[in-house]
Amino acid sequence: MKSARVGVIGVGHLGFHHARNYASITEADLVGVVDADVARCREVARQFCPEGACASIAELIGRGIDAASVVVPTTHHFEVAMQLIEAGVDVLVEKPLAATIDEAQAMVDAAREHARILQVGHIERFNGAVAALFGAVRQPRFIEVHRLSPYPMRGDDVSVVLDLMIHDLEIIRALVGSPIASVDAVGVPVFSATEDIANARLRFENGCVANITASRVSMDKMRKIRIFEPDAYMSTDYGEQEVRVYRKRPGAVDTGASPMEHILIDSLPVERGEPLRRELTDFLRCVRERARPLVDGEDATEALRLAQEIINSIRR
Repeated sequence: MKSARVGVIGVGHLGFHHARNYASITEADLVGVVDADVARCREVARQFCPEGACASIAELIGRGIDAASVVVPTTHHFEVAMQLIEAGVDVLVEKPLAATIDEAQAMVDAAREHARILQVGHIERFNGAVAALFGAVRQPRFIEVHRLSPYPMRGDDVSVVLDLMIHDLEIIRALVGSPIASVDAVGVPVFSATEDIANARLRFENGCVANITASRVSMDKMRKIRIFEPDAYMSTDYGEQEVRVYRKRPGAVDTGASPMEHILIDSLPVERGEPLRRELTDFLRCVRERARPLVDGEDATEALRLAQEIINSIRR
């Protein structure tokens, strides 16, 4: 099939990498980029887009695009994505889907009405380690997550819950597969007007408990999720794309033996690669096949709903 004609709206730090990847993916033909920073837009277009920069979204749509990435600040997701959807363009919107649940639901409704693909950039779902984890988890009972980073100088227009924690909220919801029974959370602002550090404790109706910490004022980076099952413990490092499994051997521990010697340690096979490239390639597949994305608008809206419940708990 012919390549999809694609565009990128917002070519800052992350949008640059959307453009870079589209330019090298066989199934994509990058035909335009848009950004409020005209000089930045022209520079990215010079590197990756032979047809040049666009002065507006309307001009980009006028070039006959099939699909587009929306990589603007969260507060502008709704207006940009709606303009594209209503023009008949399939969209990949970076997470979180929108600044409010009402906006997110309106985007979902519009995508359904116009029969458009609405994929949301929960990029960790395309991390090889996370894919391996989903294939191994059977009965999670306790989940612990740490997502820590230095101050990013971007994305601070929203709470760290929406900026960072939402990655893990979407993953945990999918892994546990049970409704939330209760939420207890705490958070504080440090440099921005909203929470820069947050911790949430989620209890699910099936009894599983998740403890999630997110910080954008840490001196060191950490992106790890640990899952405890009745007979196993799985430790996943998002950054290293590794999954270590500690599993209890069958049978009883020998008399006088250390229980720690009764544990098998193994690593899951992981298909490593750039998660963003995988995400964009899968988006293009959904565009071609009219398939449901791994994380669609409805999934992302539920993750956003949980994130908002956590923010409400913090502010109460």
